[in-house]
Amino acid sequence: MGVKIWLPFPVLLLAILYPVLLPVAAAFTPSLDSDFTFTLPAGQKECFYQPMPLKASLEIEYQVLDGAGLDIDFHLASPQGRTLVFEQRKSDGVHTIETEDGDYMFCFDNTFSTISEKVIFFELILDNMGEQMQEQEDWKKYITGTDMLDMKLEDILDPTIKIRFSEDVQFRVHLRIHQQYQGQTKQKRSHPDSA
Repeated sequence: MGVKIWLPFPVLLLAILYPVLLPVAAAFTPSLDSDFTFTLPAGQKECFYQPMPLKASLEIEYQVLDGAGLDIDFHLASPQGRTLVFEQRKSDGVHTIETEDGDYMFCFDNTFSTISEKVIFFELILDNMGEQMQEQEDWKKYITGTDMLDMKLEDILDPTIKIRFSEDVQFRVHLRIHQQYQGQTKQKRSHPDSA
């Protein structure tokens, strides 16, 4: 008589759904994100441009961190110059759009303020970038060993290297002290004190 093995339901369900879920999981591409904090002087407007491919996703999140009123005007325009979002005197906002091919412009406008500068934080999250994202990673395969730093962070944190570095520094310090002492002794012998 054979031994029956009972699998827990989640494992069994996962085994059944694996062929279905794999293509879906492979379709997801990791997102690119970056953030930036800057100071916008009173009476000024600052615009940024982000190139995007067709049918990608662009999410812009912003927040006024400092400045009187904690408010700013925000404008997002399509590559054709159409206004997609226009907000006045807001302290924060989050906007997600499906993109067309081209450069999107987003501006932070502090022209309504005559005295107060604003500190603004914004984050861009770019999803479904497809081949463009892969192209940005392709440069890594062309780097050779000579282009990289000889010492990595792991090497610096390695205690044996610290010890060798410490011993080397200690040796050099002792050598300099000895050389200095020898120089002073020679100088005393060549110029005896006349008392």
